Amino acid sequence: MKKIFYIASLVLLMACQQAHVPTEYAQLEDLPAIYPDYVGVTVPVNMAPLHFQLTEQYDEVVTRLTAGDEELLLGGQKVCPDIDDWQALVGKAVGGDSINVEIYTRMGEQWQRYAPFAIYVSPDSIDPWLTYRLISPSYVTYEELTINQRCLENYDERVIYDNLLCSTEQEGQCINCHYSQLGNPERTLFHARQNLGGTMLNIDGKLTKVNLKTVHTLSAGVYPAWHPKQNLIAFSTNNTMQSFHTRDIDKIEVLDAQSDLILYDPETNEVSVIEDDENEFETFPCWTPDGRWLYYCSAHFEWRDTAVEKSTECILRYKDIKYNVYRKSFDPDSRIFGPRENVFLADSMNLSATLPRISPDGRFLLLAVGGWGTFHIWHRDADLWLMDLQTDSIAPFREVNSPSVESFHNWSSNGRWIVVSSRRDDGNFTRPFFAHVDADGHATKPFELPTDDPNYHREFMKSYNVPEFMRGPVTIRPQEYADVLKEPAVQAVFKE
Repeated sequence: MKKIFYIASLVLLMACQQAHVPTEYAQLEDLPAIYPDYVGVTVPVNMAPLHFQLTEQYDEVVTRLTAGDEELLLGGQKVCPDIDDWQALVGKAVGGDSINVEIYTRMGEQWQRYAPFAIYVSPDSIDPWLTYRLISPSYVTYEELTINQRCLENYDERVIYDNLLCSTEQEGQCINCHYSQLGNPERTLFHARQNLGGTMLNIDGKLTKVNLKTVHTLSAGVYPAWHPKQNLIAFSTNNTMQSFHTRDIDKIEVLDAQSDLILYDPETNEVSVIEDDENEFETFPCWTPDGRWLYYCSAHFEWRDTAVEKSTECILRYKDIKYNVYRKSFDPDSRIFGPRENVFLADSMNLSATLPRISPDGRFLLLAVGGWGTFHIWHRDADLWLMDLQTDSIAPFREVNSPSVESFHNWSSNGRWIVVSSRRDDGNFTRPFFAHVDADGHATKPFELPTDDPNYHREFMKSYNVPEFMRGPVTIRPQEYADVLKEPAVQAVFKE
């Protein structure tokens, strides 16, 4: 580690810790090792303060943050500016300047100064709320889970629904993904499976539990996509199962033995089929912003062995299941879908593409791509890919990807930010990471969800699952959901 010695002028601290920048120190060429890694990231103008800590212990630490003529000096291993001080720095740095971070450390009598780094501030705001499911990364404690919402402008977190409210020792429950119509907190849904199962709809504050399973459909609704302009919801219906590896770093396969697409009209309580080919596993519907196209994934699977159950054959041939991306036109007036069209034939590259998400301007398609299968959260090779729908060019989203898992992802309502579930920290727990994406599809370095205590995620033993941006908080209390879940479900009607 190269050191350059010189003397700097004394700078006194104007803060409560009374820390001060040392008068003599060794200048290092290395950047400081901090957690979370916020070195060189770009953040929204309305993001909560970035709190971080040094990963090595020192006798004393002083951090100076500057932007324009604004300065903040903090002492201690953890660097935690309060909201008012952070917003003062952000106000000076937004749209061109940056927050400059200098860290001084002392061991014994010797002070040293690490190479400074910048935190950039984009004038593009981010949706103020994020919802997600918190779940242990295990296979026996899944009932202990919640759907939470977090304000991204501060550190407030609230429980939307707690799975244990309707679970008993004899009869368990499992709540599934939380979803909304364009981030509207007044139009949301989630699924409850097993005991007291049903799809819980919140439409303009009215709660209804619906059973979407009919004699003509494979299952109840699983993965939803709310039409952006109409009160219609596309769902996949899935026969999902798990298979455990005995000799593989990827611990588990979650796969479908069957899956179809359905359309549900909450106003008429009618379910109709969109796609249900026996040799196609259709899943993960996604509407375009104008509501005139439905994108989805489908794997072509020819059944070979009639002597075993279909689920067994899928497990034995799990690496053969590779998903492509297709789309169907949709007429909002007649509600008629057109024929299937190819979008991305991933299997031609010996890959599998899932979770299509269209940017709000309709230009970009964001995908999770891995070697096989549909549930990439368990696949360490899974990356995000970005497709330009104007040119049909597609490539790995290298600015965002990491050596570990990138799985579920979504766009902010203004299309300038993405959130992705990633296991880049430790390979075991998924955390939300955010990146700015400009109008040409270029992304900045992803940064981890800020927390009040920068060590929080290292001590928190749950994964963030299916993060979704929200324009405001859900105000319905968890017990209100539980009360409706305990009631009989409204049976959906199948429409030919």
